[in-house]
Amino acid sequence: MQLRSLRTTNKPKLMIIPMIDIIFFLLVFFMMSMLSMVVQKSVPINLPSSQTAKVDIQKKVPITVTADGSIYVEQTKTTIDGMIKYLQIEQGKGTEMTVVLRGDKAVQYGTFVQVLDTLKQMNITKIAIATDSK
Repeated sequence: MQLRSLRTTNKPKLMIIPMIDIIFFLLVFFMMSMLSMVVQKSVPINLPSSQTAKVDIQKKVPITVTADGSIYVEQTKTTIDGMIKYLQIEQGKGTEMTVVLRGDKAVQYGTFVQVLDTLKQMNITKIAIATDSK
């Protein structure tokens, strides 16, 4: 008569391929969720909407014109002269920059054109006008 041992001779198999699939899935999930977490710090205004509202730029300098005619460069309230000084410093750094001009829907047309004209006089050719997507 033959006795069987209670111990198993086969070792449990660890399936590593499904674990690698899960790791890659989690990696892709977190990468995609981080893309939607990009925060743009700026002065809150009501932007007009347009069909082509996306811009791909490297160095951007946001200039905001609020409904009451105030001008903000980055997040600092300034005047036209202050804006000129800031942009001259940025131009002196030698980096290619794009000015993102953000104007409230209710801003006076003259103030917006004055800022746009100042940018043109400074030979800034890359200007993006920010809008919301429809």
